[in-house]
Amino acid sequence: MKTLFTATFRVLLISAVTMALVFITAVLLCMNSLYYETNLRTLRDTARVLLPLVVKSGEALQAGIASLGDTPYRITCIQHDGRVIADSHRVEAGDMENHRDRPEVKAALAGKEGRARRNSSTLGTQFLYAALPVYDGEGHIQGVFRLSRQVPSFWQRIASVAVPFLFLGILLILAAGGMVYLFARSLSRPVKRLLTIAQAATDNPQGLPLETYPQDTKEWILLEKALRGMAAALSSRIGQAQAEGRRLEIILNGMTEAVLAMDTQLMLHLVNPKARAVFTLDETTVLSRLSLLAGTHSTELETAAQRVLNCKTAEELHLTLHRGGVARHFRVFAAPLTGDQERVGLEGVVMVMSDITRLVKLEQVRTDFVANVSHELRTPIQLVKGFSENLLDTSLDDPGEIRHGLGIIAKNVRGMENLINDLLTLVRLEDEGIPRPGMEEQDIGFLLEEACQGISLQAKKKAITLTVQCPPGLTAKVYGSFIIQALINLLDNGVKYSPPSSEVEARAYTTEANLVIQVQDRGIGIPGEHLERIFERFYRVDRARSREAGGTGLGLSIVRHIALLHQGRVEVESHAGEGSRFRLILPRKE
Repeated sequence: MKTLFTATFRVLLISAVTMALVFITAVLLCMNSLYYETNLRTLRDTARVLLPLVVKSGEALQAGIASLGDTPYRITCIQHDGRVIADSHRVEAGDMENHRDRPEVKAALAGKEGRARRNSSTLGTQFLYAALPVYDGEGHIQGVFRLSRQVPSFWQRIASVAVPFLFLGILLILAAGGMVYLFARSLSRPVKRLLTIAQAATDNPQGLPLETYPQDTKEWILLEKALRGMAAALSSRIGQAQAEGRRLEIILNGMTEAVLAMDTQLMLHLVNPKARAVFTLDETTVLSRLSLLAGTHSTELETAAQRVLNCKTAEELHLTLHRGGVARHFRVFAAPLTGDQERVGLEGVVMVMSDITRLVKLEQVRTDFVANVSHELRTPIQLVKGFSENLLDTSLDDPGEIRHGLGIIAKNVRGMENLINDLLTLVRLEDEGIPRPGMEEQDIGFLLEEACQGISLQAKKKAITLTVQCPPGLTAKVYGSFIIQALINLLDNGVKYSPPSSEVEARAYTTEANLVIQVQDRGIGIPGEHLERIFERFYRVDRARSREAGGTGLGLSIVRHIALLHQGRVEVESHAGEGSRFRLILPRKE
């Protein structure tokens, strides 16, 4: 693991060495360029001096070159077409290659002074070249005068002093490394002591004695004192914050309401477990900083949060969420999230969502119940009222009219009585506070026979045959009276909606885990679009026919509640015109 000393020493040492190498390289490159530039400039000045001596009016070039004697320079005369006509190092210059493409020759033929540095293709050594244009009497360029000289490379020049120079460089680098080492140590020692204080701050911020060293400066001592005081205050605040955080987490986790907190950009930064369950978010997703819209997929919540930010006031709204085809209702309270008194502006928005789905459903049930009961009672009450008023106005000498009116009144009174009895039955089934005797082992075949006996009179009127199928000795722990009532309701419906001279069957059998009681008829059946709702209170497939048959609209709802009382369920299979098959599926209890 790196320490401050090693990191500082490494960085400073690398920086010092790098700067030294860069400086030396830059100096050498600059001296190399200056070396060749100086030699080229000298060569050019020499060419200017030699040009008048070599190129003389009326004299041959080769003779002019020979007159200069033995010199360290190489003199070359080139015609306008690039052909070499004289060269001090070649007796026969005519067989030399064409020099027109040489850069210094090109520059001279263009009327400029040409300079170049390269290896000579003819001699195979490095040369410096200076080329000057040669003019005729009319000022036209008739050729090029080129002067070249072989020079040793810059690196060969300095080779003799390379070893002492390298030795001196190594000494300088070692000296710089030593200074860097001392400087890094002077930084790391007090910082290491301050780090020790910071690490011990949480447990015992004042536990380490204040130390001083001769090399410490006053600033380090003051910094250490300030750090100790800050560590003590920070430790206390961290403890308070951790305790507050734990309390807040316990409160949020225990809340039945969903809580969402977000910043001014509506990015979520706090979501309690209830909110994660409502919006199917996991903790890692929330920590990735989702926006309110991306996390909840609700434009209503986003709009409400934006209004709170703009108006800086709390507001309340009703929200309906649809998840998996199920509607859930929430009362949402959104309020601005502010900081302490010294801070200005908002930090974000906090939303608290209370699930009121059950309250909404109960309110809807209550409303529907009142409406349905009122609707069911209105017609018989009106009939009773109308016929009783007619009877008051009817002469006592007309017994037939009196009997007819009394029959209508009696029929509607029985309907209202049946409705009230069914309502009271539902109340007893739904009220868990009503004391009930425990379930007893009952003979299921006997319960089927009892139910068929109770409905036999209605069956005889329509010549409908009631049959019972049950394995001998089949018993189960059930509420016997409730099972009989459920069977009577199902058999009664089968008789009412079956054609005359048909058959209604009551059957019981067992599966691996359940007792199944089935009632099957061959009546008018139930269309498929009504199957999901027939167990609701007061729901009728055909209202007119149901009232004509004397039904209250509560029979199947009672059957469903009896099944729920046994921790079971009720199922139905039916097709229009093909009859219906109802099953009470009850778990078998030891």
